[in-house]
Amino acid sequence: MILRYLFSALIKKSDAVEKLAESRPMRRAAQLTAYAAIKAQLFGKDAVTKVLKSNTVRQIRQETFELPRSVDDMGRKAGRLKDSLVRDVKDGVNVASKQIKRKGR
Repeated sequence: MILRYLFSALIKKSDAVEKLAESRPMRRAAQLTAYAAIKAQLFGKDAVTKVLKSNTVRQIRQETFELPRSVDDMGRKAGRLKDSLVRDVKDGVNVASKQIKRKGR
């Protein structure tokens, strides 16, 4: 309750808000927030690019265009998708472990 009153009183005084905004801790907090947001955005773009290039996504697109003729055909398609997904995950783990080893040096 007291904090709410203090915050509302602080916000109403523009001079105090300006001084806080110009303070070193607030500027640093803003820099860190911007840095984290940009890193997350770059990581997301990289992840999307990798997913779109993966064999599993390509195979899912290919398999969805063809209608299954029977239950056995559906089972074979599901098995191929599973194998492709497992292969992509293993490749991703190998790449990640190599990157971790490189950073450790």
